[in-house]
Amino acid sequence: MAYQRDDIERVRDSTDLVELVGEVTKVRRSGRSVMAVCPFHQEKTPSMSVDPARGLYHCFGCGKGGDLFQFIQETQGLDFSDAVELLARRSGITLHRDPDAAKRRDRRQALVDATDKAVEFYSERLKSGRDAGSARSYLRSRGYESDLVEQFKIGFSPEDGNALVGHLKRAKVGEEVAVTAGLAIRARSGRVFDRFRGRVMFPIFDVRGDAVGFGARLLDGEGPKYLNSPETPIYHKSRLLYGLNWAKSDIVRQGTAVVVEGYTDVIALHLAGKPLAVATCGTALGEEHLDLLRRFTERVVLMFDSDEAGAGASVRGFERSVPGDLDLRVARLPDGKDPADVVAAGDVAVLAEAIEESVPLLQFRIVRELERFDLTEPEARGRAVRAAAEFVRKHPDSVTRHEYAVFVARRTGVDLDVVTAAIGGRAVKRRRPPPVEDPAVRTRPLTGAEKAERELLRLLLANDPGIRDLDLTELFTRPDHRAGFEMIAPMIGALDPGEPPALGSLLGDDESDVAIMLRGLAFLDRPLPEAAEVVERVQVAALDRRIDQVERVVEAAIADSEEYSSAYAELIALQRERRERQEP
Repeated sequence: MAYQRDDIERVRDSTDLVELVGEVTKVRRSGRSVMAVCPFHQEKTPSMSVDPARGLYHCFGCGKGGDLFQFIQETQGLDFSDAVELLARRSGITLHRDPDAAKRRDRRQALVDATDKAVEFYSERLKSGRDAGSARSYLRSRGYESDLVEQFKIGFSPEDGNALVGHLKRAKVGEEVAVTAGLAIRARSGRVFDRFRGRVMFPIFDVRGDAVGFGARLLDGEGPKYLNSPETPIYHKSRLLYGLNWAKSDIVRQGTAVVVEGYTDVIALHLAGKPLAVATCGTALGEEHLDLLRRFTERVVLMFDSDEAGAGASVRGFERSVPGDLDLRVARLPDGKDPADVVAAGDVAVLAEAIEESVPLLQFRIVRELERFDLTEPEARGRAVRAAAEFVRKHPDSVTRHEYAVFVARRTGVDLDVVTAAIGGRAVKRRRPPPVEDPAVRTRPLTGAEKAERELLRLLLANDPGIRDLDLTELFTRPDHRAGFEMIAPMIGALDPGEPPALGSLLGDDESDVAIMLRGLAFLDRPLPEAAEVVERVQVAALDRRIDQVERVVEAAIADSEEYSSAYAELIALQRERRERQEP
């Protein structure tokens, strides 16, 4: 159930966070400071700070933090809506349903229900269908007993193109829902038929355990070996990891997640007594996947086979991101083998050893890079050092950069001072941008446009529906405003419009200038402005800046040159847009 934003804010204003925390753990007040024994990990000395003014909590021991709704979700095992209901009953507040948000949730639930019906249909067909004999043989050859097949809800899609569609129709699932959920395809003629046919079906569940899609393996005939569900309102492959719904508890307990390449590799680690594995759903490992894993562990091991393709996947994972807050590692398996091969051969101990002996991803990348060069030749050593330096330079921690400089120096035989000079510079922390360096920018009074930018940040912090679908990337001029936007935009983008963000977990222990600015904006008492007016002010300011830039280009360019003509045409278009914005 989804509720109106005003009601959610009334619940927030009516709830004493300190009192709430005190109901589940010991709270100690000292003046204006409130500390509590953290209920999320074992401790005797209070390490959780509670800020009643801002409605945030943060544990400096385990890192848990958030607002009062997050606290109820974590301690009571509820989702956001249930947490709102519980606190509303506690405060005697009547909740009103938000029609738009409720429609979105109802639509999502209809798609999940249809996918769940497909999971059961394919599962039953595998168990009893005469046409599923080859699928059962394939699974037996993998060593999958019936209890394992049941655990992972593996199924079989019949060759008959109307089998699932007919089943869903009898279950009162409409054709449009089946198509939107990625279960069926509508032909140009208007006829609807099954998307998956003659395949072993691996259901894909989101982190909550809802069925959202499938990975389907072809047994015979022509076509791609694996076929995944298309992007749908509930299936976003860049934000899904196969197996995380089963592995998340063990990942938390053991402090390690293992990323493998395929669904059978995930299942292989379960068979080997290492239920820590997840796999991407037909796409490369990306930043959003790492963000998902960050919620459960800081140690992520990439386990691929040792051929060039598998090793290359590890390399690409590094080149997309330098996750300073993650211990991202690579586990090497025997040549040409993946986890499923290792388990099939009965060498389950090899998997545990590979995880235990995994090396940091950056170290793996450097070693692979150095292997490209003949280190017995002086010029080759120079090229090797420069190539390795490109990777080391990206790491955000200066101590780690120094240690890798030592590592490269030892591997190549080049003096440490030379390697350090090649690395040079400071890496920029990508996930949490640095504060503004110019004191003059920090201390001078804000211009009117900059004040509008701050109001835009306030709207973003409040997850105001009025700015949800706007591209704000290029609208912030001050470095601290841009840094603030880059810090909070990913969190806001993952929420429903109006759903309060858990700012405590993002800003609670960050004392940078940017985080301090954002916390101050988040808890200003004055009402939020109208989104349309603020966006218009910021966009007009951006337009004026661009006009100034292009005018300078026109003035400096040679008349009748291509540069002059191009800039002049752009200037005319910009000035026309500016006039149109001024018209009532």
